[in-house]
Amino acid sequence: MTLPAMLSRKFGYRFNWVGMIGLSVILFWGVVAIVAPHIIPHPVGEIVDEDFFGPISSKLWLGSDYLGRDMVSRALMGARYTVGISLAAVSIACFSGVVLGMTAAVTGGWFDAALSRFLDALNSIPGKLSGLVIVAAVGSSLTVLIITLAVIYTPGAYRFARALAVNINTMDYVTVARTRGEGTLYLIRSEILPNILGPVLADLGLRFVFIVLLLSGLSFLGLGVQPPYADWGALVHENIGGLPFGAPAVIVPSLAIASLTISVNLLIDNLPQKIRDRSA
Repeated sequence: MTLPAMLSRKFGYRFNWVGMIGLSVILFWGVVAIVAPHIIPHPVGEIVDEDFFGPISSKLWLGSDYLGRDMVSRALMGARYTVGISLAAVSIACFSGVVLGMTAAVTGGWFDAALSRFLDALNSIPGKLSGLVIVAAVGSSLTVLIITLAVIYTPGAYRFARALAVNINTMDYVTVARTRGEGTLYLIRSEILPNILGPVLADLGLRFVFIVLLLSGLSFLGLGVQPPYADWGALVHENIGGLPFGAPAVIVPSLAIASLTISVNLLIDNLPQKIRDRSA
């Protein structure tokens, strides 16, 4: 049985071929991120070519970088940092934003007003500017990058989840549940979350794309993952000067970023409608 048939039979999703292409590319990069340390042909910091920006050969499938290191190894390990950091950051941001948004919508009153004004003020600061200032001031480590990216995108996730939860909170079945004495936790878990899950998943995918692009931008400016490790943005930054000599060293990580972000968008375009079909 094919993967689309399995998903359709078990979960009720009917992915079209565009959605399956997006899902396949995402799964590919996810698997690469997990197994990269075990499949790279050379250590990421090992100089394997006597010349810098070496050409593609049977030994070096994507040539070498500005120091003579294997680009295949560095691109595969770059997936580990790009996907890993972005996934961790978007998980923290969306979990925090959705929980706070639903709580504010159900609780209302001063808690809703104070939290909304605070996160609106935080959201008014441009994300790239915030990232540049925080990383430049505190330093660039994996923990700092994850927390910074999560903080930048939490207010947006909060606003989105709160807007959905406020609409659900006015429904008759929520009123009935509140009348019979159900608490805030029950309303959030059993009444509101199941009814906003589809849009929230779509929003999570979009924020994952935004975080990948922001992380790549910070790395391109030299404020992301630091040497000897590198994500895809850092690989472009390292090798941009050799574009006329070693094009694969710049083009390959650029295409990797494009393939991941485009694939997530393709899947998102397919996912929400299928979730609505399932709930119907």
